[in-house]
Amino acid sequence: MLSKKEKQLLLDIGMEYEPVCVKYTFDKPKGLKEVDETLSICQFAKKAQTEHKEFYVTKNTENCFGAMICGMVDKPGIAASGQAGVDFGMFKTQAANARLYHMIPNLVKGACNYICFSPLSMCRFDPDLILCVATAEQGDVIMRASSYISGDLWETKNSGVLACAWMFIEPYVSGKINITITGMEHGMNRRHVYPHGMLFIAIPYQKFPEMFAALKEMPHELIAMKTDEKSKKELQDRMDNWSKKDSSMLLKH
Repeated sequence: MLSKKEKQLLLDIGMEYEPVCVKYTFDKPKGLKEVDETLSICQFAKKAQTEHKEFYVTKNTENCFGAMICGMVDKPGIAASGQAGVDFGMFKTQAANARLYHMIPNLVKGACNYICFSPLSMCRFDPDLILCVATAEQGDVIMRASSYISGDLWETKNSGVLACAWMFIEPYVSGKINITITGMEHGMNRRHVYPHGMLFIAIPYQKFPEMFAALKEMPHELIAMKTDEKSKKELQDRMDNWSKKDSSMLLKH
């Protein structure tokens, strides 16, 4: 379970939308109530944020493809055929859309019966994912924390439709953080879930230790971005030292 200090490290970034914790379970979650309405999986994340509520979702309360990617239901034939993507204008042919259903990550059929959601500050379970909706400046801090210790690359994997598979399932399965830009996903966009141009970042449990350690240790504001004279001089001194050690260094202040 996340500690108060770990939660606060993310909360201190000051995102308008509080990070949301997600967990996939076979057994009915204890201490959580079933959600009180039917929505899509991306809308449930927004609901947890804006209403500051914790709840669980089943195949009967998810009305898009969230239940499918979580292995709760089979892939609908008409959708998997590619016809839906053609009718939405997302693909020229059924074949182009149908390929996607062979590539998207899914949980094993029957392994997940409940999807738990909770705002980070009130989360009482061990999350599989933490979802963050951030500005570019806030997202920069989060992504730098993902590589500050390990040096891991920043990678993104997505598709125009079924973006939920890449943000809710891919990070959980791969252990890698995934990131997308709001307004570029068909489902979230037509449902007006978030303002356009924000970073939607999915952090899997495998990255939690590194993320929290880095957020505690690393500078959130980089010295090269500071405008005060003391910081400028410190950076200039560091860069001058590079040139003394290696005259081929071309980077200048």
